[in-house]
Amino acid sequence: MPPECRLFGTVGCHLCEVAESVLMPLVEHGLLVELVDIAEDEHLAEAYGLRIPVLRRVDNGAELDWPFDTEQVAGFLTS
Repeated sequence: MPPECRLFGTVGCHLCEVAESVLMPLVEHGLLVELVDIAEDEHLAEAYGLRIPVLRRVDNGAELDWPFDTEQVAGFLTS
């Protein structure tokens, strides 16, 4: 079972939408991804505002910055 993840982004972010589409094949195979809108939290906006989209593993806090593809995400999830 792949680790649960969070995808930090915001509404209207084109790259965030692309990142979501990259993750969809993995979601269809059991990956749980919570979409987190950084605009709703000042601290998240400060931490991720210039980096979004960012995929973060819940189990160990490791982060994968954009750009990434499905293969890179798969490797990130198994490391």
